[in-house]
Amino acid sequence: MSLVYLTPLSPAQQAVAGVDPVQPYAIADRVRYSELDVLKHVNNKVYMEWFERLRVRYGQVWGLSPVDHASNMPRTVIRSGTVHFREEVKMDEDYIATCRCKAFRNTSYTLDQQIWSGGTLRATFECVMVLLHPNGPEKFPIPDSIRQRFETVDGAKYEG
Repeated sequence: MSLVYLTPLSPAQQAVAGVDPVQPYAIADRVRYSELDVLKHVNNKVYMEWFERLRVRYGQVWGLSPVDHASNMPRTVIRSGTVHFREEVKMDEDYIATCRCKAFRNTSYTLDQQIWSGGTLRATFECVMVLLHPNGPEKFPIPDSIRQRFETVDGAKYEG
């Protein structure tokens, strides 16, 4: 089976590609020459770009981030994050970026993101996201519909 790029992958597609366990949101792509560093593997900053690109799409699909800037949706900011580079990714390799919420509180949630290539986990990024009011610094409560999706789709735990 060949991967479909830039399109959410089904659990079956993830499993065939070696993602274990499969994740609620995953997208595949291929390493480009411009993403390499002088050692001819993916530059560390590129992993962060991959994580960010998927995190933004995840937020839009889950209803956490506005697709347009005219809505009254909350702003979502990273409070903290930890990245672990486990194994390098090289030119022309296919990779799969995944994202899921693993825990949440009243106004924040923790995302678990991964990069897989060739059935091997290559990098992880865990970050705490905070919702803020659209026009101010006050925290914004996670809507009940999102909390329910975190629990039922992502398997996240409430830490209140």
